[in-house]
Parts: sequence; structure tokens; C-alpha cells
Amino acid sequence: MQLSLLDEVPELNKIFFLDVFAESYYDPSKKRMRLSTINGQQIPCDIKVSCPSRLVAHYPEGTIFKLDARLVRRGHGQNPYFIAINRSNLQRALEFFDYNLKVQNGFDYVLPKKIGKSISRARL
Repeated sequence: MQLSLLDEVPELNKIFFLDVFAESYYDPSKKRMRLSTINGQQIPCDIKVSCPSRLVAHYPEGTIFKLDARLVRRGHGQNPYFIAINRSNLQRALEFFDYNLKVQNGFDYVLPKKIGKSISRARL
């Protein structure tokens, strides 16, 4: 996973980050879906990601997206945030395909086992 074009991550001194994973959540104060980074990356979790809410609103809360982002540093005492690059082409993360499928169908959904074999058996 290539995280940045410039430097080391712990200091957050770079500008561009590649392959950032973010999860959608409903923000009641803004009354819309938003994105926030997830744990398990070489960047801090819970950094907000700015992107068009109309793209995120098409998917249920908890969907994980993979995106490239630019870090925006605010003034002193304010938290930094990311702005999604290629905002019009926001896509769900293929690495979390099974998880995203469960989110969309409810967590009690069981993934089918090897659909191809059951289809070929049905034809016989």
C-alpha cells in the first residue's frame, strides 16, 4: 500500500495520500452522510474526509470506500481533514467487498458458497 507521494506518515507532514480507507456514517448535526478514516492504517483514524455527500448517500451507513486524498491543515487548535481527490469517481473498496455486501444486505446475510458450482449442478 503506497500511502503518500512525499514522505513518512507519522508526522502528517505530506500533502497527498493514496489508498486511504474511509467509512461512511450519518452525521446528525449536518443531517447527511459523511466519511471518516478507519483504524488499521498508517494514518490516524477518525480524520474526516470531505467529498460530495450525494455520492456517499447512495450507499448505506458503514460502507467502506478507498480513495486518494489531500491533507488540509487548519489553523492552530483545529483538526486537519482530508479532501477526496477525483471526487466524482468515488468507489467502494474492493478489499472490503464481503463486508460492504453484508452492510448492504444486513449483517445477518450469509455469503453464498461457490455460486458457480451450484449453477453448474442445476444444469445437469
